[in-house]
Amino acid sequence: MAVRTIRLKGDEILRKRSKEVKVIDQKILDLLDDLRDTMIDRDGIGISAVQIGSLKRVALITGEDDEIIELINPVVLEASGEQAFEEACLSVPNFHGEVLRPDYVEMEALDRNGDLQYYELEGTYAVIFMHELDHLDGILYTDKLIEKDE
Repeated sequence: MAVRTIRLKGDEILRKRSKEVKVIDQKILDLLDDLRDTMIDRDGIGISAVQIGSLKRVALITGEDDEIIELINPVVLEASGEQAFEEACLSVPNFHGEVLRPDYVEMEALDRNGDLQYYELEGTYAVIFMHELDHLDGILYTDKLIEKDE
């Protein structure tokens, strides 16, 4: 479809909570396609709709075997464990920092066909999902940086 402009830290839309998708129509399918094109173009491993200016609860994450998982209205069912992970973000270029995230996440979301899908994510994949879920809630990973004494 199209590579879209990434909204950068400081853009007020990144601080807004995204709205639940009520109907999966052609606009949502186009949004999913644009997210995919934009993520691939930017060498990303996850992206949320708000990062391209749409306040819809839609995100993509990279899964095992570089599979791209499309998520509509994702919900965490269970999260456990803890890991410190060095994160970066398409909306916060040229910066990275360590954040504490769950090591294991069970979640569900609708796919592009409107079917409810269930996922169990561990390690890096759990981090990617939680990072994108934060975007949908108006939270940037820089809000959660681990403070280090030097």
